[in-house]
Amino acid sequence: MKVTLLGTGTSQGVPVIGCDCEVCTSLDFRDQRFRSAIHIEVSGKSLVVDTGPDFRMQMLRAGIKKLDAVLMTHEHKDHTAGLDDIRPFNFRQQKDMPVFGKPNVLNQIKREFSYIFSGNRYPGIPQVEPIEIDDSAFVFEGIQITPIPVLHYKLPVLGFRIKDFTYITDANFISEESLKLIEGTDTLILNALQQEPHISHFTLAEAIAMAKKIGARKTYFTHISHRLGLHAKIDSELPDGISLGYDNQEIFIP
Repeated sequence: MKVTLLGTGTSQGVPVIGCDCEVCTSLDFRDQRFRSAIHIEVSGKSLVVDTGPDFRMQMLRAGIKKLDAVLMTHEHKDHTAGLDDIRPFNFRQQKDMPVFGKPNVLNQIKREFSYIFSGNRYPGIPQVEPIEIDDSAFVFEGIQITPIPVLHYKLPVLGFRIKDFTYITDANFISEESLKLIEGTDTLILNALQQEPHISHFTLAEAIAMAKKIGARKTYFTHISHRLGLHAKIDSELPDGISLGYDNQEIFIP
């Protein structure tokens, strides 16, 4: 399995518009972060988790020419706003795009992209096949995908596990039941927003503690704010087996 970190930034991305802090003005490419999303290549299939506002540029930058399905973690715009840009995949592949999400997520998408679902298949609009999922594992094209329910303050969010890889973004609480679903994960991607306490995201210290509790061989942090600090400095201070992710990083999982 190959996982590409399409974006590792928070909802505003990094640099933040109008900000002159040391992170936003850094020349280190690892301090420049699109909104959080990943690409998964597994068993000959190409999957994306979330289509945020930077989706088009993420696809171009990563050179992704084939996409078999989209998995949605939750309904916030920094994770859904780029859905219209699946159109080139519709054109190339000549089929609707399966989009998996919980009913509340799909309903939000149907409201915000009402022209896609109006029943008038106007030439050129995205062709989407919304597929409802719940907290139960499901199979897509022979690939078992296990949703991992977490909380983003009070908002239910799904992480996803495929084989020995688990991805969790936008969370500050993982139940014991969900932790059992993550057991045995080899590679974990987990959100770590900033140093200071936050109402709906793990802080760096909380993310480190959770990563140690889960015990994956390798953990990468994502959904990172400019408030976290310079990539080079923070990454050098992390415990063994834990790293800051960065945009377009490729991770190979046994």
